[in-house]
Amino acid sequence: MKERTAQMRWEARTQGPLLVLAVVFGLAYAVPIVLPAAPAWVHRGSQLVEWTVWIAFAGDYLVRLRLAPHKWLFVRRHPLDLLAVLLPLVQPLRLLRVVSTLLLVGRRARMAPQITLTTYVAGAVAGLMMFGSLAVLAVERDAPDGNIRTLGDAVWWSFTTMTTVGYGDHAPTTGLGRVLAVGLMLSGIALLGVVTANIAAWFISRFERDDAEERRQTALLEALTQEVRELRAEVARLSAAPAAASGRPAVPPPGSPPGSATGSPH
Repeated sequence: MKERTAQMRWEARTQGPLLVLAVVFGLAYAVPIVLPAAPAWVHRGSQLVEWTVWIAFAGDYLVRLRLAPHKWLFVRRHPLDLLAVLLPLVQPLRLLRVVSTLLLVGRRARMAPQITLTTYVAGAVAGLMMFGSLAVLAVERDAPDGNIRTLGDAVWWSFTTMTTVGYGDHAPTTGLGRVLAVGLMLSGIALLGVVTANIAAWFISRFERDDAEERRQTALLEALTQEVRELRAEVARLSAAPAAASGRPAVPPPGSPPGSATGSPH
């Protein structure tokens, strides 16, 4: 329990800084692509920032693994984290560092209790669209038959691809660009499914609440009606007792039918 508590404290302390580092990574990844004519030191600095952020996330994974009470169980429950840490080591491509950072950021964002589903989906859509646009622009801009040459073209292509509209006016022509397109399509379908399921769940819960409120009001009305019947019966009984003792006719309670009084003399 002590090790588990230490792991939870570490995750709570590093949640905010890692999200900030992810934003820094996004800027470092975007600058060389948006400004390809920038000085060489800008490109080297951006690459250094990218590797630094990845090292920070990899270090976070190793610390969480060390603090986990059951190491093998932790590895089995966090396969995407391990994959994100190992990807850049397999092949030093910037695209793999993008994928690994997105995986790690997404995992930590889902763990944050203060992040709602709506915020997570909106952030995932924005992040995927941004990185998808930049990645496809970097791959397709210098392709001989490519038609995605500007950032505007890349953003438009990412939007139509994620929404599965696919106008076809812009499309990747390289193998890596098409791999990016497949990943963006699957991500768009998954996020659309999450949004649709969330909306459907909201409507269902709203209908269930309305139905439960209606049943509650009906039950209260039936209980009140039963109480009124019992009170009228009690009033009639109390009115009949003195009349029977004195020999006078009982005064019927209000609303009683004629001839319902007891104790009339014969």
